[in-house]
Order: sequence, then C-alpha cells, then structure tokens
Amino acid sequence: MLLKKNIKAGKINHKFNRFILALFLLFFSKINYVNSLEGDYTSLRILDKISSKNTLINLKNGKEIKYEDLLIKSLKCRNSEFDDDPEITAYIQVKDTLNKNKNDVFVFNGWIFSSSPSIVPFDHPVYDIWLVSCN
Repeated sequence: MLLKKNIKAGKINHKFNRFILALFLLFFSKINYVNSLEGDYTSLRILDKISSKNTLINLKNGKEIKYEDLLIKSLKCRNSEFDDDPEITAYIQVKDTLNKNKNDVFVFNGWIFSSSPSIVPFDHPVYDIWLVSCN
C-alpha cells in the first residue's frame, strides 16, 4: 500500500518539474526575442543642405562621433516587432560645436523614427538627419 502512494507522488512531482521547465524556457525565449530587437549600431543619413551632399554614418550606441560641425551620439536603437509595418526608432543627441552659447547643450536630444522623419523636431540651418537602420 505504501509503495502505490510513493509512485503517485513521483508522477505529480514529475509533472510539476515539466511545468517549471516550460515556464523557464518561455521566460528566457522572450528575453532573447526582446534583445534581438535592439541593435548595437545606428545608421544615420546626414544631408548637408548647402552642398546637397548626403553621407551615411554608422554609430556604435553609446559612442560619440564628430561629423563636420556636429557631435552625434546614439544612445539606443530598436527595430519594430512587426514585419508588416516596420518601424525603427533611435534615441540620439546632437550638439553643434559652432554654437558658443553654453545654455544650449543640444541641438537635438530625443527619439527619431524611420517612417516619419518630418515628426522629428531636428532643426538645423545646415544639416538634416534621417534614421536609416538599426543593426
């Protein structure tokens, strides 16, 4: 009689272990999926309005790059979760080195969107910046 109770307890314990394993795998697969949406590099296209020259630059997130009179830093970039309507977003900071007014730290500090470059309030007399990709 005692042997039958131990077998039933073992079956319940086995089912519980499988349930915990399934939750564990589900949790870590979700973390890997979210991490795959964020990129290490941000690609920006910069237009010089005076010369009509456009340049593609790749920024490592967290690093600052100097382009002509601008210091550009990308803090974060992210691809969209949906393939049918792709959206790429990036958080960038732009400083103008010619601006000697110390009260104006950034020309631009905020999120930019690849699908709607006109929403971005980046206003510079010489340069325009567009988000191209997040790798």
